[in-house]
Amino acid sequence: MRARYGIPLKITAGLTATAAAGIVYAAGFEARSFRLRRVTVPVLPRGMRDLRVLQVSDIHMVSGQRKKRAWLQSLAGLRPDFVVNTGDNLSDPKAVPEVLDALGPLMEFPGVYVFGSNDYYGPQLRNPGRYLVEKVQGRHGLNGNKPVVGAVHNPWEDLKYGFDAAGWVDLTNTRGRLKLPQADLAFTGLDDPHIKRDRYERVTGGPDASADFTVGVVHAPYLRALDAFTADGYELVLAGHTHGGQLCIPFYGALVTNCDLDTDRVKGLSTHTVADRTSYLHVSAGCGTSRFTPVRFACPPEVTLLTLTARD
Repeated sequence: MRARYGIPLKITAGLTATAAAGIVYAAGFEARSFRLRRVTVPVLPRGMRDLRVLQVSDIHMVSGQRKKRAWLQSLAGLRPDFVVNTGDNLSDPKAVPEVLDALGPLMEFPGVYVFGSNDYYGPQLRNPGRYLVEKVQGRHGLNGNKPVVGAVHNPWEDLKYGFDAAGWVDLTNTRGRLKLPQADLAFTGLDDPHIKRDRYERVTGGPDASADFTVGVVHAPYLRALDAFTADGYELVLAGHTHGGQLCIPFYGALVTNCDLDTDRVKGLSTHTVADRTSYLHVSAGCGTSRFTPVRFACPPEVTLLTLTARD
């Protein structure tokens, strides 16, 4: 018996040790290995000056995350022309003051924002395998799933009050405007499609012709939202939500996007085409995780500085 089971036990022990080491790395190092990614998007009208946009997404702040808070505060040193916050700031009902403290230096700059599901509701403990099951079955969030029962309600009103007081523009199923020294910008935003709060019919009509440029903003990049923006003629759409897959396979990539977007576009810059129209899509991998799954693997947390340049 000892000879028969000696090798399998060694293999099992090795696999267990490797898995443990991976969890330690994913939770202890990579989830706190914050990165700044730089992207150039040739999307502005000819003759227009470059614009530097800092996109912040999926902070998922938990009370006591001092390193994340300090890193976000330091980003003000980039001096962007404006900031776009694509939602999911919270993963703790008590963390609103810490989100506002972390983003305080950035709120000195013009900005716009939309909320995500985790701004409205507290996270719930889930089996990570359910994301794979939902992908196969085509169900994500409230899109095909039963309504959530007994959810914790986050104090999103306090977060909204802090953003509004700083002059950031709320784009919840509405349009907004930022008049910068070098450009007059318009924005069209949607509430989170992941929990079916998006109402595109309220903002339909395409980009604002009186502005120098118009940007579409949404938290979760569901295809219905991307299709609507692109069909209406928006040339740039900014989104978050996916966490870049969060747990990725090296040299392969993400397994899920937690929405109906394909995994090839789970993060970074890509394009979206509807009929004869194409828009640029940038999906932020975000800089946080749910408090119940505080791990990242082959997908470090990030904030993106996008430089919008004139089209060729």
